[in-house]
Amino acid sequence: MDPVAALEEIAFLLERDRASAYKSKAFRRAADAIRALAPEELAARAADGRLRRTAGVGDSTFAVISQALSGEVPERLADLRAKAGLSPAGTAPTGLRAELRGDLHSHTEWSDGTTSLAVMAKAAEAQGLEYLAITDHSPSLRVANGLSAERLAEQQELIEVVQAGLPGLRLLAGIEVDILVDGTLDQTPEMLGRLDVVVGSVHSKLRMERPEMTGRMLRAIADPQLNVLGHCTGRLVEGSRGTRPQSTFDAEAVFAACAEYDVAVEINSRPERQDPPDELIALALDAGCLFSIDSDAHAPGHLSFLELGAARAEANGVPAERIVTTWPVERLLEWTAR
Repeated sequence: MDPVAALEEIAFLLERDRASAYKSKAFRRAADAIRALAPEELAARAADGRLRRTAGVGDSTFAVISQALSGEVPERLADLRAKAGLSPAGTAPTGLRAELRGDLHSHTEWSDGTTSLAVMAKAAEAQGLEYLAITDHSPSLRVANGLSAERLAEQQELIEVVQAGLPGLRLLAGIEVDILVDGTLDQTPEMLGRLDVVVGSVHSKLRMERPEMTGRMLRAIADPQLNVLGHCTGRLVEGSRGTRPQSTFDAEAVFAACAEYDVAVEINSRPERQDPPDELIALALDAGCLFSIDSDAHAPGHLSFLELGAARAEANGVPAERIVTTWPVERLLEWTAR
């Protein structure tokens, strides 16, 4: 098989399995190191020892390249596919996941993601998505290298450049904007107005008292720039970061406001979040809310988390027509520009 494809698939599956970023980056570095080499040149370098001395190629990645060159599926790749329950050709999406056209929440190395914007975009295209919103963090989230207005404007220019080489995927300029303690959105109104998608999330002071947290969220939801309320409880239920209880707020009031102001409630697909909990999905459904099933991907392999979010939405009886990420991109952009 193609060695570059084998290395990139291994990186993707490691990311899907939430392995350390160090491991997945090693396979992506090796793929970049050999990408420009013709197959004959690559085989010659593998045979005469030059490949072992190539920067970015280590023992594990050399083994993968050698096995791929010999016509085998590399052992590391076969093991990861088996662990993920995938056939050699992958598995076609079914159920509600098959109806998802896009993803409105993803991160790149511009903030706290692990790969470039171009790599994330190509992975989304390979996953069969029709559109992907790039939503890196806003400036107050310094630990995540949040984007100032100037950096966000630079990223918009890059999105246009990358878009030119991706005929099968529509890239949307967006942001995951922090909902500040006073309920304002952590970016200038001018910049927010230039974006296709605005996801708003609470990342700080998650243990605020219920009345204060409710007021904070209601003020953000009433902002006409907001499109999606991200991971609304902030909880963590498992994973390397440990667990964290959900924030307390008046869910009925918050979801009523989301319905009133046409803000979608995100069903965050990350396994460690599973946010909102099932009982809050039911409340939002009864309130008449729209939903957005998003991966919150910080690496290409995380895009596969969409199947988990879709499964939760399906189990809770959320109809596809109420999920904005099942809509064609033209309809979606009409909604976000309302």
